[in-house]
Amino acid sequence: MARARSTSTGNGSGSSVIGRSHVGVALVLALLLVLGVRLVWVQGFDVAGRAERAAADRSRTEVVPALRGEIRDTDGKVLARTLQRYDVTVDQQLVREFERPRADGTTETVTPTQAVYQLADALELEDEDVKKALDGDKPFEYVARGVTPEQWNTVRELGLPYVYGQPSSDRIYPNGPVAGSVVGFMGGDDEALGGIEQTQDELLSGTDGKRTYEISADGVRIPVAPTEETPVEDGSAVQLSIDSDVQFFAQQAVTERAQELDAEWGTAVVMRVSDGAVLALADSSTVDPNDPGAAEAEDLGARAVTQAVEPGSTQKILTAAAAVEEGLVTPETEITVPPFLEIDGQKITDAFDHGKQDRTFAGIIADSMNTGTVMVGSRLSPDQRHDWMARFGVGEATGIELPGESPGILAAAEQWDTRQQYTVLFGQGVAQTPLRTATVFQAVANGGVQVEPRVVEAVVAPDGTSTPVERPAGERIVSEETSRQVLDMMEVTVTEGGAKEAAVEGYRVGGKTGTAEAPSPEGGYDGYTTSFVGVAPIEDPQYLVAVTLQRPKGAVGTIGTTGAFSKIMGQVLRHYDVPPSTTDPVDIPLRTDVPEGSPAESAPEDTPPDVVGTEDAAG
Repeated sequence: MARARSTSTGNGSGSSVIGRSHVGVALVLALLLVLGVRLVWVQGFDVAGRAERAAADRSRTEVVPALRGEIRDTDGKVLARTLQRYDVTVDQQLVREFERPRADGTTETVTPTQAVYQLADALELEDEDVKKALDGDKPFEYVARGVTPEQWNTVRELGLPYVYGQPSSDRIYPNGPVAGSVVGFMGGDDEALGGIEQTQDELLSGTDGKRTYEISADGVRIPVAPTEETPVEDGSAVQLSIDSDVQFFAQQAVTERAQELDAEWGTAVVMRVSDGAVLALADSSTVDPNDPGAAEAEDLGARAVTQAVEPGSTQKILTAAAAVEEGLVTPETEITVPPFLEIDGQKITDAFDHGKQDRTFAGIIADSMNTGTVMVGSRLSPDQRHDWMARFGVGEATGIELPGESPGILAAAEQWDTRQQYTVLFGQGVAQTPLRTATVFQAVANGGVQVEPRVVEAVVAPDGTSTPVERPAGERIVSEETSRQVLDMMEVTVTEGGAKEAAVEGYRVGGKTGTAEAPSPEGGYDGYTTSFVGVAPIEDPQYLVAVTLQRPKGAVGTIGTTGAFSKIMGQVLRHYDVPPSTTDPVDIPLRTDVPEGSPAESAPEDTPPDVVGTEDAAG
């Protein structure tokens, strides 16, 4: 009988081998499946992502800086201009031989020596100077600074992977300190500081653009690769109402007078009466925007805008306009003026000694009498006095487009003490900028309509489109009849009163002097603020000039500004070809108690104001 073959051991061994084989095949198949899925994902579903990352790795982006807009005067003369520049730098650690692609797809080898020659030619530099800049192991070194955009474009096209361009700019001011405090200046990191540069920075700045291009693995720009650009939007130009010729002359005149009297500072405002356009804001000392670091801090702003001072007797024109508009007086109204005035326990005196006089109101204004002014002004209630000053803008900023404007100080009527309620009638106990004082006269000269002053005239887009800036609407303050009567009083102040030096040959002129005591920071008073504001031709007022000096030195009768006013106004009238006057000056007697043509008491020129603020009529 045959013996059966045992298969137990053999069957077990064969199953183990076969099982291991199956597992290995499964693992290989699984790996192939993963690789296949990954391949499908990479090639079929993530093409954009990988391409974007690859492109990003090859991309470089340059900022294309916007060109800052110009600042121009009313005739288009450039007061501020930006010259676009680039600083060319090198990473010395990366200087090496490299392959530069050509546009035809081939490449060329560029050695460091060849790069030196090419850079020197592009930048118009000596070969040796460029070689020194490229030699070394510093990651940053300047090759050239302040090169033109054209030069940088030539350098950029060389495709040197270790040479870079940093945008920079030069802001230049062709007129130097002429209108320096109006134009303003730029600080570090292109920060706009002061003047129009600061207030119109958004318009002037523009918007930077971008340029994106691809580079090869060794950092060389690929010339055939696409370039993406975000267009740059250059800044707009700002055109001012400032006339640089008038500004230059006004600065000379006020500087000469300030230096003659060793004044702390002086200002001159020139304004067109009809629309409040400011033609000049002159300072006796000011900033040169090309070198702002050399200027004193107090010279950085336009003082006619930033400095509030007591206006003195120029404020009598405001009081006169209010009294005439309220129907209380006319220029011919007769008023008996005592040697001094005692009212509510306060003694008010004039800048010159006199007995009792019968004066016209025009005569009171012409010889700048505090006594008569208070007698007339007291017919207004304290609230009316305050409201009239507020109506003329006292205590409020004008809104001119310059930084740091002071609103001045006008306390509420109920806060006035017994003396202040009278001294405000002749310009003490109240403070305002020389510009605000000028606007009082502008309103009177403009038929009673006040237009707040502006210095920005138009905005000119990069394509040359000019958009005029809308001026504030005028506000009627007094009637045309009141305007004419007050102008008559201003004229006799020049022809018959204490401001004869303000006359301009060939033209009828009107205005008013001012002398106020200047308060000391330590308390009390330590000098005077003298001023004169006038308009011409008085029969058809077209231009206004306001000159102010702070703390001039000398006898009070000799520190006035009428002469400086006459020089500036004469130049303005000639500059704008204003025809000479052909009519006779108005004739209003100053006194009614002396025969016409007889000698009359007048203000001596060296009598100072007293502590309550009386003032010199000749100032």
